[in-house]
Amino acid sequence: METYEVKHRGRVAQTFIYLGKLFRMFLFQNDWKVLPMAAVIAGLVAFSVGKNLFMTMEGTLMGTFALSCICIWNGFFNSIQMICRERAIVKREHRSGLHISSYIAAHMIYQFVLCALQVVITLVVCYVMKVKIPDKGLVTPWPVLDIGITLFLITYCADMLALLVSAFARTTTTAMTIMPFLLIVQLLFSGAFFNLPDEAMPFTYLTATKWGLTALCAQGDYNSLPMVTIWNSAIKLKDVEVEGEKPLLMVLRSIEENNQKDELLMMSAQQNQNPDYAFDEEIVFRCWRWLVSWTIVYALIATFLLEFIDKDKR
Repeated sequence: METYEVKHRGRVAQTFIYLGKLFRMFLFQNDWKVLPMAAVIAGLVAFSVGKNLFMTMEGTLMGTFALSCICIWNGFFNSIQMICRERAIVKREHRSGLHISSYIAAHMIYQFVLCALQVVITLVVCYVMKVKIPDKGLVTPWPVLDIGITLFLITYCADMLALLVSAFARTTTTAMTIMPFLLIVQLLFSGAFFNLPDEAMPFTYLTATKWGLTALCAQGDYNSLPMVTIWNSAIKLKDVEVEGEKPLLMVLRSIEENNQKDELLMMSAQQNQNPDYAFDEEIVFRCWRWLVSWTIVYALIATFLLEFIDKDKR
Protein backbone atom coordinates (compact mmCIF):
# COMPACT_ATOMS: atom_id res chain seq x y z
CA MET A 1 0.00 0.00 0.00
CA GLU A 2 1.43 3.33 -1.04
CA THR A 3 2.02 5.85 1.78
CA TYR A 4 2.29 9.59 1.57
CA GLU A 5 4.45 11.84 3.67
CA VAL A 6 2.68 14.92 4.98
CA LYS A 7 4.86 17.97 4.62
CA HIS A 8 4.38 20.96 6.88
CA ARG A 9 5.49 24.47 6.15
CA GLY A 10 8.60 25.70 7.94
CA ARG A 11 8.61 28.03 10.93
CA VAL A 12 9.28 31.16 8.89
CA ALA A 13 6.51 30.41 6.40
CA GLN A 14 4.07 29.67 9.23
CA THR A 15 5.02 32.95 10.92
CA PHE A 16 4.06 34.98 7.87
CA ILE A 17 0.87 32.98 7.31
CA TYR A 18 -0.34 33.78 10.82
CA LEU A 19 0.90 37.33 10.55
CA GLY A 20 -1.32 37.81 7.52
CA LYS A 21 -4.22 36.33 9.46
CA LEU A 22 -3.66 38.79 12.30
CA PHE A 23 -3.65 41.79 10.00
CA ARG A 24 -6.85 40.56 8.34
CA MET A 25 -8.41 40.33 11.80
CA PHE A 26 -7.21 43.86 12.44
CA LEU A 27 -9.11 45.10 9.40
CA PHE A 28 -12.23 42.94 9.40
CA GLN A 29 -12.82 42.01 13.06
CA ASN A 30 -12.58 45.53 14.48
CA ASP A 31 -9.22 45.02 16.18
CA TRP A 32 -8.34 48.46 14.78
CA LYS A 33 -10.48 50.03 17.51
CA VAL A 34 -7.50 50.02 19.89
CA LEU A 35 -6.00 52.89 17.86
CA PRO A 36 -8.74 55.50 18.36
CA MET A 37 -9.00 54.29 21.96
CA ALA A 38 -5.31 55.16 22.41
CA ALA A 39 -5.97 58.64 21.02
CA VAL A 40 -8.88 59.23 23.40
CA ILE A 41 -6.91 58.08 26.46
CA ALA A 42 -3.89 60.17 25.47
CA GLY A 43 -6.12 63.21 25.01
CA LEU A 44 -7.68 62.82 28.45
CA VAL A 45 -4.30 62.44 30.13
CA ALA A 46 -2.77 65.35 28.22
CA PHE A 47 -5.71 67.55 29.19
CA SER A 48 -5.47 66.53 32.85
CA VAL A 49 -1.73 66.52 33.60
CA GLY A 50 0.00 67.71 30.44
CA LYS A 51 0.25 71.35 31.52
CA ASN A 52 3.03 70.75 34.06
CA LEU A 53 4.72 67.77 32.44
CA PHE A 54 8.49 68.40 32.18
CA MET A 55 7.87 71.83 33.72
CA THR A 56 8.00 71.10 37.47
CA MET A 57 9.13 68.17 39.59
CA GLU A 58 5.62 67.38 40.76
CA GLY A 59 4.12 67.76 37.29
CA THR A 60 6.80 65.58 35.75
CA LEU A 61 6.36 62.80 38.30
CA MET A 62 2.59 62.82 37.90
CA GLY A 63 2.74 63.21 34.12
CA THR A 64 5.26 60.44 33.53
CA PHE A 65 3.23 58.17 35.78
CA ALA A 66 0.15 58.97 33.70
CA LEU A 67 2.03 58.33 30.44
CA SER A 68 3.22 54.99 31.79
CA CYS A 69 -0.38 54.14 32.68
CA ILE A 70 -1.45 54.94 29.12
CA CYS A 71 1.15 52.52 27.80
CA ILE A 72 0.21 49.77 30.26
CA TRP A 73 -3.48 50.17 29.43
CA ASN A 74 -2.86 50.10 25.68
CA GLY A 75 -0.56 47.08 25.90
CA PHE A 76 -2.96 45.09 28.05
CA PHE A 77 -5.95 45.69 25.80
CA ASN A 78 -3.97 44.88 22.66
CA SER A 79 -3.43 41.20 23.43
CA ILE A 80 -5.28 40.13 26.58
CA GLN A 81 -7.81 38.16 24.48
CA MET A 82 -5.73 37.36 21.42
CA ILE A 83 -4.85 33.73 22.19
CA CYS A 84 -7.57 32.60 24.57
CA ARG A 85 -10.33 33.56 22.16
CA GLU A 86 -8.96 31.07 19.59
CA ARG A 87 -7.54 28.49 21.99
CA ALA A 88 -9.47 25.61 20.44
CA ILE A 89 -8.20 26.55 16.98
CA VAL A 90 -4.60 26.75 18.20
CA LYS A 91 -4.91 23.32 19.84
CA ARG A 92 -6.27 21.76 16.66
CA GLU A 93 -3.69 23.37 14.40
CA HIS A 94 -0.86 22.47 16.77
CA ARG A 95 -1.84 18.84 16.39
CA SER A 96 -1.77 19.38 12.62
CA GLY A 97 1.78 20.71 12.57
CA LEU A 98 1.64 24.29 13.86
CA HIS A 99 4.90 25.48 15.41
CA ILE A 100 4.07 27.39 18.58
CA SER A 101 7.23 29.46 18.18
CA SER A 102 5.95 30.62 14.77
CA TYR A 103 2.56 31.42 16.23
CA ILE A 104 4.05 33.53 19.04
CA ALA A 105 6.52 35.18 16.64
CA ALA A 106 3.61 36.26 14.42
CA HIS A 107 1.88 37.77 17.42
CA MET A 108 5.07 39.54 18.49
CA ILE A 109 5.55 41.12 15.06
CA TYR A 110 1.89 42.13 14.85
CA GLN A 111 1.88 43.60 18.36
CA PHE A 112 5.16 45.40 17.61
CA VAL A 113 3.46 47.26 14.76
CA LEU A 114 0.33 47.92 16.82
CA CYS A 115 2.30 49.29 19.79
CA ALA A 116 4.38 51.51 17.51
CA LEU A 117 1.21 52.99 15.97
CA GLN A 118 -0.24 53.65 19.42
CA VAL A 119 2.91 55.45 20.53
CA VAL A 120 2.90 57.62 17.41
CA ILE A 121 -0.76 58.46 18.06
CA THR A 122 0.00 59.30 21.69
CA LEU A 123 2.87 61.62 20.72
CA VAL A 124 0.78 63.33 18.05
CA VAL A 125 -2.04 63.91 20.55
CA CYS A 126 0.45 65.33 23.07
CA TYR A 127 1.82 67.65 20.38
CA VAL A 128 -1.67 68.83 19.43
CA MET A 129 -2.48 69.39 23.12
CA LYS A 130 0.75 71.44 23.40
CA VAL A 131 2.39 69.15 25.96
CA LYS A 132 5.99 70.27 26.46
CA ILE A 133 8.71 67.89 25.27
CA PRO A 134 12.24 68.10 26.76
CA ASP A 135 14.61 70.33 24.82
CA LYS A 136 17.55 67.92 24.92
CA GLY A 137 17.80 64.25 24.02
CA LEU A 138 19.87 61.82 26.03
CA VAL A 139 20.31 58.95 23.60
CA THR A 140 19.51 60.54 20.25
CA PRO A 141 19.62 64.17 19.06
CA TRP A 142 15.80 64.14 18.98
CA PRO A 143 14.17 64.15 22.45
CA VAL A 144 10.78 63.18 21.02
CA LEU A 145 12.39 60.02 19.62
CA ASP A 146 13.90 59.20 23.02
CA ILE A 147 10.51 59.63 24.67
CA GLY A 148 8.87 57.59 21.92
CA ILE A 149 11.28 54.67 22.39
CA THR A 150 10.54 54.60 26.12
CA LEU A 151 6.77 54.73 25.57
CA PHE A 152 7.05 51.95 23.00
CA LEU A 153 9.07 49.68 25.30
CA ILE A 154 6.58 50.16 28.13
CA THR A 155 3.65 49.41 25.82
CA TYR A 156 5.31 46.40 24.22
CA CYS A 157 6.36 44.96 27.59
CA ALA A 158 2.79 45.27 28.91
CA ASP A 159 1.54 43.79 25.64
CA MET A 160 3.70 40.68 26.04
CA LEU A 161 2.59 40.29 29.66
CA ALA A 162 -1.02 40.35 28.50
CA LEU A 163 -0.16 37.86 25.74
CA LEU A 164 1.27 35.57 28.41
CA VAL A 165 -1.97 35.83 30.39
CA SER A 166 -3.92 35.11 27.21
CA ALA A 167 -1.79 32.01 26.61
CA PHE A 168 -2.50 30.79 30.13
CA ALA A 169 -6.17 31.69 30.47
CA ARG A 170 -8.78 29.26 29.27
CA THR A 171 -11.41 31.84 28.32
CA THR A 172 -11.60 35.52 27.55
CA THR A 173 -13.62 35.98 30.74
CA THR A 174 -10.74 34.59 32.81
CA ALA A 175 -8.23 36.79 31.01
CA MET A 176 -10.31 39.91 31.54
CA THR A 177 -10.70 39.00 35.21
CA ILE A 178 -6.94 38.74 35.67
CA MET A 179 -6.20 41.98 33.83
CA PRO A 180 -7.47 44.46 36.49
CA PHE A 181 -5.33 42.73 39.12
CA LEU A 182 -2.23 43.06 36.93
CA LEU A 183 -3.09 46.69 36.19
CA ILE A 184 -3.35 47.49 39.90
CA VAL A 185 0.00 45.79 40.55
CA GLN A 186 1.62 47.85 37.79
CA LEU A 187 0.22 51.07 39.21
CA LEU A 188 0.93 50.44 42.89
CA PHE A 189 4.44 49.13 42.38
CA SER A 190 5.64 51.91 40.10
CA GLY A 191 8.23 52.65 42.78
CA ALA A 192 7.82 56.42 42.88
CA PHE A 193 4.27 57.70 42.78
CA PHE A 194 3.10 55.76 45.84
CA ASN A 195 4.97 55.54 49.14
CA LEU A 196 5.70 51.85 49.62
CA PRO A 197 7.29 50.15 52.64
CA ASP A 198 10.91 49.12 52.18
CA GLU A 199 9.89 45.46 52.15
CA ALA A 200 7.78 46.05 49.04
CA MET A 201 10.37 47.95 47.00
CA PRO A 202 12.00 44.82 45.45
CA PHE A 203 8.66 44.05 43.79
CA THR A 204 8.90 47.27 41.80
CA TYR A 205 11.65 45.67 39.72
CA LEU A 206 8.98 43.36 38.29
CA THR A 207 6.86 46.15 36.80
CA ALA A 208 7.15 48.01 33.54
CA THR A 209 5.86 51.19 35.19
CA LYS A 210 8.95 51.52 37.41
CA TRP A 211 11.38 51.35 34.52
CA GLY A 212 9.22 53.44 32.22
CA LEU A 213 8.63 56.17 34.80
CA THR A 214 12.31 56.25 35.76
CA ALA A 215 13.43 56.55 32.13
CA LEU A 216 10.91 59.31 31.39
CA CYS A 217 11.93 61.30 34.48
CA ALA A 218 15.59 61.01 33.52
CA GLN A 219 14.83 62.08 29.95
CA GLY A 220 12.86 65.04 31.30
CA ASP A 221 15.84 66.15 33.45
CA TYR A 222 13.75 65.85 36.60
CA ASN A 223 16.50 67.07 38.96
CA SER A 224 16.89 70.41 37.17
CA LEU A 225 13.21 71.34 37.43
CA PRO A 226 11.69 73.60 40.12
CA MET A 227 9.57 72.26 42.95
CA VAL A 228 6.38 74.23 43.59
CA THR A 229 4.68 72.32 46.41
CA ILE A 230 5.98 74.54 49.23
CA TRP A 231 5.18 77.73 47.34
CA ASN A 232 1.65 76.59 46.47
CA SER A 233 1.04 75.55 50.08
CA ALA A 234 2.23 78.96 51.28
CA ILE A 235 -0.12 80.68 48.83
CA LYS A 236 -3.05 78.82 50.35
CA LEU A 237 -2.08 80.08 53.82
CA LYS A 238 -1.28 83.67 52.84
CA ASP A 239 -4.45 85.06 54.43
CA VAL A 240 -3.89 83.47 57.83
CA GLU A 241 -3.82 86.24 60.46
CA VAL A 242 -1.49 86.41 63.45
CA GLU A 243 -2.32 89.18 65.91
CA GLY A 244 -4.26 91.03 63.25
CA GLU A 245 -1.54 90.80 60.60
CA LYS A 246 -0.81 88.50 57.67
CA PRO A 247 2.91 87.76 58.01
CA LEU A 248 3.01 85.05 55.36
CA LEU A 249 1.40 87.34 52.81
CA MET A 250 4.01 89.99 53.54
CA VAL A 251 6.83 87.48 53.08
CA LEU A 252 5.42 86.22 49.79
CA ARG A 253 5.04 89.76 48.46
CA SER A 254 8.60 90.56 49.47
CA ILE A 255 9.89 87.46 47.65
CA GLU A 256 8.02 88.36 44.47
CA GLU A 257 9.02 92.03 44.58
CA ASN A 258 12.68 91.03 44.87
CA ASN A 259 12.37 88.44 42.08
CA GLN A 260 13.40 85.64 44.43
CA LYS A 261 10.56 83.26 43.65
CA ASP A 262 12.47 81.21 41.06
CA GLU A 263 15.45 81.00 43.37
CA LEU A 264 13.24 79.75 46.19
CA LEU A 265 11.63 77.12 43.95
CA MET A 266 15.03 75.85 42.84
CA MET A 267 16.29 75.75 46.44
CA SER A 268 13.27 73.66 47.33
CA ALA A 269 13.98 71.38 44.36
CA GLN A 270 17.59 70.85 45.40
CA GLN A 271 16.42 69.29 48.64
CA ASN A 272 14.25 66.81 46.76
CA GLN A 273 16.46 65.64 43.91
CA ASN A 274 16.48 61.94 43.16
CA PRO A 275 19.71 60.34 41.86
CA ASP A 276 17.61 57.67 40.09
CA TYR A 277 16.25 60.42 37.81
CA ALA A 278 19.56 62.04 36.93
CA PHE A 279 19.99 63.30 33.37
CA ASP A 280 22.21 60.34 32.50
CA GLU A 281 21.95 58.13 29.44
CA GLU A 282 23.14 55.10 31.42
CA ILE A 283 20.00 55.33 33.57
CA VAL A 284 17.86 55.34 30.43
CA PHE A 285 19.77 52.40 28.93
CA ARG A 286 19.36 50.47 32.18
CA CYS A 287 15.60 51.03 32.15
CA TRP A 288 15.41 50.02 28.49
CA ARG A 289 17.37 46.82 29.20
CA TRP A 290 14.96 45.87 31.97
CA LEU A 291 11.94 46.50 29.76
CA VAL A 292 13.40 44.47 26.89
CA SER A 293 14.38 41.66 29.26
CA TRP A 294 10.90 41.34 30.74
CA THR A 295 9.40 41.45 27.25
CA ILE A 296 11.56 38.50 26.17
CA VAL A 297 10.80 36.57 29.38
CA TYR A 298 7.04 36.98 28.91
CA ALA A 299 7.22 35.83 25.28
CA LEU A 300 9.31 32.77 26.16
CA ILE A 301 6.98 31.72 28.97
CA ALA A 302 3.96 32.14 26.69
CA THR A 303 5.64 29.92 24.10
CA PHE A 304 6.49 27.33 26.74
CA LEU A 305 2.92 27.22 28.04
CA LEU A 306 1.40 26.80 24.59
CA GLU A 307 3.75 23.95 23.75
CA PHE A 308 1.66 21.86 26.18
CA ILE A 309 -1.70 22.95 24.82
CA ASP A 310 -2.44 19.42 23.58
CA LYS A 311 -2.44 18.21 27.18
CA ASP A 312 -4.77 20.95 28.33
CA LYS A 313 -7.85 19.24 29.79
CA ARG A 314 -9.35 22.35 31.34
